[in-house]
Amino acid sequence: MLIATSVWILPYLILVVGLVQAVSRLRSPVGKLPGPKYTALTSLILKYKEFTHERRLYIHKLHQRYGPVVRLAPNEVSFATVDAIREIYMSGGSGYDKTPFYSLFTQFKTRTLFSTLPRGDHSYMKRYLADRYANTNILKPEILDGILDHARDFLNRCMQACSSAQGYADIYLFHPYGTHANKVEKDYRLMKELSYHDSLKSNLALYYMPWATDIIHYLNPPKPAPLSNEYVLKTSENPSPSPFSLLSKLQAQAKATNMPQYGVPAECKDHLAAGVDTTGDALCFLMHQLSLPDHESQRIQATLHKELAGNPTTSFDQLPYLDAVVKEGLRCFPPIPMSFPRFVPQGGSAIEGYFIPGGTIVSCQPYTIHKDPNVFPRPLEFQPERWLDKEDAQALVERHRWFFAFGVGGRGCLGKHLAIAEMKILLRQVYSQCRTTISSKMDSDMEMEDQIIASRPKGQCCKLVFEKLP
Repeated sequence: MLIATSVWILPYLILVVGLVQAVSRLRSPVGKLPGPKYTALTSLILKYKEFTHERRLYIHKLHQRYGPVVRLAPNEVSFATVDAIREIYMSGGSGYDKTPFYSLFTQFKTRTLFSTLPRGDHSYMKRYLADRYANTNILKPEILDGILDHARDFLNRCMQACSSAQGYADIYLFHPYGTHANKVEKDYRLMKELSYHDSLKSNLALYYMPWATDIIHYLNPPKPAPLSNEYVLKTSENPSPSPFSLLSKLQAQAKATNMPQYGVPAECKDHLAAGVDTTGDALCFLMHQLSLPDHESQRIQATLHKELAGNPTTSFDQLPYLDAVVKEGLRCFPPIPMSFPRFVPQGGSAIEGYFIPGGTIVSCQPYTIHKDPNVFPRPLEFQPERWLDKEDAQALVERHRWFFAFGVGGRGCLGKHLAIAEMKILLRQVYSQCRTTISSKMDSDMEMEDQIIASRPKGQCCKLVFEKLP
C-alpha cells in the first residue's frame, strides 16, 4: 500500500518541483529580460538551433523582434550594442572570462592561446606571442614576399584553369607559411584535410554531453588529421626557424618556461586551422560578391581595378578604395559571425541598464552588430563607399566603433593584421590585372553556413572566370 501511494505521489512531486523551478526562472533577473517566454524556461530551443546550423540567424531574428538585449536561455543573454561590446570584451583590458565552450578548440589535448579560459592566463601567454602578429612584423619584406608569392601562385593557377579544357581547378585561398597547396601535391592534400569537414554536430554533442564522449566517438568517429598533425609536429621541431616567425618565439618560450609537452605543436596547429577557417572563407565570399552580374558589383570591381592598376607602386595599405572593399567584405561576411560567449564575473554586472547575475553567459555576434540599420544604412547591401563617407565624419567614426569583424580588447583576433595583409595583397594581384565573373557552371550555394564558431559557403565551392584585362 505504501509503495502504491509513493508511485502516485512521485509525479506530483516532479510537477511541483518543475513549477517551482519555472517560477524561479521567470522571476530571476535574466527571466525578466526581453525575449520569448520559453527561453526563460529552457535552453533546448537554442541547442536545437545550434545543431541545425541556425543559431546565428535565430539570434539575429530575435534581436530584430525584441531589440538590442535578448534572453536566449535561462542562463544566456545576447547583446547587440557597442556599449555591451565594450563591457563584455574590453572591461579590465580583456573583458570577461571565456566559457568552457572554448575547450572544444584544444589541440593535442593541450590548451592554446585561443582556448585558454581565464583572462589572466591568456594575458600571460599573449605577452610572448603578440609581437609576431604586430603590424610592424607583418610588414617585414620576408613576410610580405611570402604572401605575394602565394597570391601570384593563386592567380596563375586560376588563369591556367580558365584556359584549360576542364575549365576549373580546386584552388585554395589560404596557405600556411611554408606550404604551396597550389603547386605541391602534398600541401594540397594537407589543405583539403583541414577544409572539407563538418564537425558541428559532434563538437556540440561533446560540449553538452561530455559524459557520453565514448558513445559519441563510437557513433561519429573524430575526423583524422594525419597530414596536418604530421606537418605541425615536424615543423615544431625545426632547429632553425626564421627569426621573425611564430615558431621561433614559441621554441624560445618552451625553453624558458614549463610549457606543456605539446605546447608548441598545439599552438602551431591552432593558428593553422584558424587561418583556413577564416581568411580563406572571407576572401571566397568577397570575390563572389565582386563577381556578381549586377551593375553595382561590376561598378565596384571596375572602380577597384582603376585604383589598383593606376597605383602600381603604392603600398597595399595606402589604397583607400581597396581598404573600403575589404572592410565592407568583412562587415558583410565576418570571418567569425557567431557569438563570442563569456561568463559574467562573480557578483554580477550592469550591461545596457540591466543587472546580469554572475555566472550568466553573455555574448555579442558580429553578424548582428554589422546589420544595425542605424549605423549601417541598408545593411544588406554591399557598399564600400560607406567607409569613404567624408560628408558625415561622425557617422564614419561610429561605423568604425561598431566594426566587430576581429573582436575587440585584449582577446581580440591576434592575427588581424596578417589576415588583412593577405586579403589586400591577393585582391590587388587579381583585380589590378583581371576581371572576374560567375561561371555559367556555378551551381553551388554561397549562403553562409554555420560551423562550430565560423561560417563557410554552404556549397563549399565557388566557380569564377578570370579574364585578363589590357
